[in-house]
Amino acid sequence: QGPTLGAVPDTSCLHNACHYLCVGALCYVELGTMITKSGGEYSYLTEGFGPVLGYLYSWTTIIVLKPSSFAIIALSCAEYASAPFYPGCTPDVVVTKCLAVASLLLISIVNCMSVKLASYVQNIFTVAKLFIILVIVVAGIVLLAQGNTKNLSNSFEGGTTSFGAIGLAFYNGLWAYDGWNQLNFITEELIDPYRNLPLAIIIGIPLVSVCYVLVNIAYFTVLTATELLQSPAVAVTFGDKVLHPVSWIVPLFVVFSTFGAANGNCFTGGRLTNVAGREGHMIKILSYISVKYYTPAPAIIFNGILAIVYIIPADINTLINYFSFAQWVFYGLTALVLIVFRFTRKEMKRPVKIPIAIAVLVVVVSCYLVLAPIIDKPEVEYLYCTLFILSGLPLYFLFVFHKFHWTRRIMSKHKHLTMSYRTSRFIV
Repeated sequence: QGPTLGAVPDTSCLHNACHYLCVGALCYVELGTMITKSGGEYSYLTEGFGPVLGYLYSWTTIIVLKPSSFAIIALSCAEYASAPFYPGCTPDVVVTKCLAVASLLLISIVNCMSVKLASYVQNIFTVAKLFIILVIVVAGIVLLAQGNTKNLSNSFEGGTTSFGAIGLAFYNGLWAYDGWNQLNFITEELIDPYRNLPLAIIIGIPLVSVCYVLVNIAYFTVLTATELLQSPAVAVTFGDKVLHPVSWIVPLFVVFSTFGAANGNCFTGGRLTNVAGREGHMIKILSYISVKYYTPAPAIIFNGILAIVYIIPADINTLINYFSFAQWVFYGLTALVLIVFRFTRKEMKRPVKIPIAIAVLVVVVSCYLVLAPIIDKPEVEYLYCTLFILSGLPLYFLFVFHKFHWTRRIMSKHKHLTMSYRTSRFIV
């Protein structure tokens, strides 16, 4: 799941982002086949460092990271859907947000109704994404063959190499490539995870990396860096310049691409919330499974409601920038779990075993990505983000560690809402 075809990361960090992506994914292959629990980093951090750190991850990810990411992808989908109706100008904000909310509701309903339907939607829209990527890449290759290399000759002109700026560039690049850890959120629902999890990551990561690098090269055959940054819908601008009179296929298929990415985000976000509820780190009702559809409907609905809330503000990209450093704290700690287990859990079965140097490299790079922007350009927003994460501690000790009885009494009054814990299985 690459989130959006329209997300164009800083090209100065594309190559290195791909390398880090592949290296980080290898850590998740070993952890996913060693700890076959759904929940991704939540399960690994809980196993490795205890429930407190696992709770802080679930608190941050469920309340902010997952729903805000879901909202941003839905907004991208809405922007591309409305762009053809506003030629030469930016689509109306109200229209864009209404379309984004509509897409969030539709995706949430699909995921609540059926696991198979959600997986079919994912497969169909992934094919659509690969089709439009192929169209853009082929067009780019033709333009390169015709000598359109002017914008590529001085690609790094005007760029900065400061300690913190490179870290911020990685934030944008790696967010655009996010999705490499998504299967780890649904390990329990995979058929033969020992085979399919490594296979999906080994095939998917190089495929996404190659496709997205080629797409960005294609963009620069006709767009300058300024045009790319000013365009509200980069793929649409590219299509208007290159594919006229059939340029309409670009926004159509990019809508399909972003819709599929949002569907994948909703699918995995619901599973994380469900697992946290099952472990007692979220309210019990979020752990329930629909007896009719065999889906974690309460968790999906909760995730969808939060995503709709995040669409309301004027700009939530800033939120992602400041909370990205928190995400990389957890990525680094997850890789550290792998290192710790090599010494403390030597007896654990490891169907896939990677060199420990890879995990060390991921930890080091994660530390850089966390510290570099803060050291280079300290801003109070990073403090607010840290305080938000730490605000989970009093909630943990009040509602999880001490388990106040009044919360149990509230939940006991709603026993009629209890659903089956039976899980469904699907093949990737």
